Amino acid sequence: MTTPESSAPSDAQRSARVRLRNLRELARQTASRQKDAATETIGGRRWARRQWAHASLAATAGALLLAIVPGFNTAVDVPARAHLTTLSLALPALSQPARTEAAFNDWMLVNVEKGQTLGAIFDDLGVPAATMHALLENADARQALTRLRPGTQLGFAFGAPTADGSRAPLRALRYDRGETERVELAIEDGKVTETVLERPLEVRTTVVSGKVGRSLFHSARKLGLSGASINKLTDEIFQYDIDFNTDVTQNDRFSVVVEQVYREGELLRTGEVLAAVFTAKGTPFTAFRYERDGKAEYFNADGRPLKKSFIRMPIQYARLSSKFGSRRHPVRGTMRMHKGVDYAARTGTPIMAAGDARVAFKGWKGGYGNTVILDHGRGYTTLYAHMSGFGNIRQGQRVSQGTVIGRVGSTGLSTGPHLHYEFRINGVHRNPLQHTMPEPEPLKGTALAAFRAQTGPALARIRTVEDIIYAQVPADDAGDTRVAAARANATAGRGRG
Repeated sequence: MTTPESSAPSDAQRSARVRLRNLRELARQTASRQKDAATETIGGRRWARRQWAHASLAATAGALLLAIVPGFNTAVDVPARAHLTTLSLALPALSQPARTEAAFNDWMLVNVEKGQTLGAIFDDLGVPAATMHALLENADARQALTRLRPGTQLGFAFGAPTADGSRAPLRALRYDRGETERVELAIEDGKVTETVLERPLEVRTTVVSGKVGRSLFHSARKLGLSGASINKLTDEIFQYDIDFNTDVTQNDRFSVVVEQVYREGELLRTGEVLAAVFTAKGTPFTAFRYERDGKAEYFNADGRPLKKSFIRMPIQYARLSSKFGSRRHPVRGTMRMHKGVDYAARTGTPIMAAGDARVAFKGWKGGYGNTVILDHGRGYTTLYAHMSGFGNIRQGQRVSQGTVIGRVGSTGLSTGPHLHYEFRINGVHRNPLQHTMPEPEPLKGTALAAFRAQTGPALARIRTVEDIIYAQVPADDAGDTRVAAARANATAGRGRG
């Protein structure tokens, strides 16, 4: 039988349970304090230990940066914002004429192409035909615009674009009437107003000088001489005295006085050659343009015409392939007299009459092939052989010097395309490269005085240029009117309305 004393817990047990409960409470409180120590609250946000470590490293790096880079802390200072004041100014209203002029400064330029009409241009620009017809009511405009040539330039001025981005109506049209006038046709409220602007020309007398170099044409073009002026020198002025295929070397020099026409600073064209000096193999040749009896001719410094009865070379751009004298015939292989000179050239190259003459023979002539013989009178005749074809000539016809009488070929006894050229005096063959022709009569009396007065300034200009550029080259004869060529440009201008 169990007694109450035996069933109730003993004092020792109660003490053990109280001790255990106290140990659990102590452990809980310790854990709570460790958790509180591991976290802090800053600005309402909890930072962990790792975040504190990162913040410490960042602070250390910032301190090092401030220590290494002097003045960094001041370099990033933001300057104080300047105090700005906006002031509105009242400007005067732009007048209507000035506004129109400003609008017309913006021109759309159109270059007329081959076969293009004014109507096609207006249609391409979206301009109504009614506007075109209104412009053509002007008589001058109708005459100029209905016969447009390729390359003609027209100017179109439009107003400001509309709100929907489409092009505004045409405000003005302009075109050039000749070289010295520009016409502007302004359109306002359906009414066309014409304004003519003067564009004066300026004529400058220019000296173009230089050395022949590897190519006369290339050198002269590089210095500003036009192709037409170069051809004038070689094919007309000096063709009687200089063979530009054999007589010219790289060190030969030239000076050419030409007139150049400018408009608003732009070179329009190069005019006539007024004077020229060409030195071929050390021999200077001069030429001056002078009008005698209303006809322009070229004379040397002594007033003697440069045009002679015969040109030295009846074919251009050819090579001397065989000289006058004894040689082995290229076809027969025998030694025989070569009674002329041969010029090798491409088939079809034009052949010119060496002088004024009558066509004595035209046709086939044995080993000569297609041949033309010209009778120049006073016992002088010339023969042209191996032609591929004849010019527009007939036997018995009179021809002028330089007339094309045939073209280079290889007919008859010939090994290749070339011209065989013979020169005869009273039936006797002469070397055309060595025979001296009689000089034409020079100017005399008042004509010579007028010539010297007119050509003196051009000669002085050439000499001035040469003295500046070729001062180191001694002159052969300081008093000789024949001067050596030089390289330079000297320009003097005069206005022309």
